[in-house]
Amino acid sequence: MSEIRYDGRVAVVTGAGAGIGREYALELAKRGAKVVVNDLGGARDGSGSGTSAADAVVEEIKNAGGEAVANYDNVATMDGGESIVKTAVDAFGKVDILVNNAGILRDKSFLKMSEAEWDAVIGVHLKGAFCVTQPAVKVMKENNYGRVIFTSSTSGLYGNFGQTNYGAAKLGVVGIMNTLKLEVAKYDIKVNTIAPTAWSRMTEDVIPEAVGKKLQPKFNVPLVLLLCSEECQDSGKTYVMGGGWYGRTAIVSGEGVCLGDAERDIPVEEIRDNFTKIDSLEKTEPLNSGSDIFKYIGPLLA
Repeated sequence: MSEIRYDGRVAVVTGAGAGIGREYALELAKRGAKVVVNDLGGARDGSGSGTSAADAVVEEIKNAGGEAVANYDNVATMDGGESIVKTAVDAFGKVDILVNNAGILRDKSFLKMSEAEWDAVIGVHLKGAFCVTQPAVKVMKENNYGRVIFTSSTSGLYGNFGQTNYGAAKLGVVGIMNTLKLEVAKYDIKVNTIAPTAWSRMTEDVIPEAVGKKLQPKFNVPLVLLLCSEECQDSGKTYVMGGGWYGRTAIVSGEGVCLGDAERDIPVEEIRDNFTKIDSLEKTEPLNSGSDIFKYIGPLLA
């Protein structure tokens, strides 16, 4: 089995002071990457800050013979994102790999959620993905190479009680990926999304302890490392994983039904009478861009 390595590559991992992010950073460094360990050092709800979390991971990497530098900026601002990327360029000359992992939780049922609770989570997860990825991709484009990972969640892909803010942000990053993959394809920049499942400070009161102990963060690392590698030629895909299970998930379209002739009016009763076909997902396929929907609409436009 040939070993996947990252010698000569520079990786940025956000939220890498603990949990899954720490595991990504350690393994990338172990396999030769120079790593920027970003962590604001705050609590799970995003409050507070500190340097100890990132510094500890950097020290661990260096003690194992690797190369790493710490960064403590907040991903939720453009200044913070640009500073994270500048840290990589100043220390190591470039950015090849970006793992958007930083996150916070402020769970509340939809009817009780405050604007502040909504804005804080959207800011870190969704805006933060933009703020760090844009400056990183600018550097990647100059070098005609890059691997970008967005972190979604089953809360965004499928839903979870009390997490409308988190779910909206986590499905939003899939939307970023879907367009970004098209815009950077010619520069050998691959963009993919993962939805990891692990027992950490983010999920310790959501997942029962007996189950959580089997959902170790380390089991999310191998697939992410493959998507970060030169071997990865896939882009625009979303993968869900946990405990050693890995699978692809996708937004798909059913075959549907063509009604009318693209000229006559279509009454609601005709929708009702064909709703079984409209609603069916018996024949589905993933779409690679918004324009792919025209394969279904096409017969009406011919």
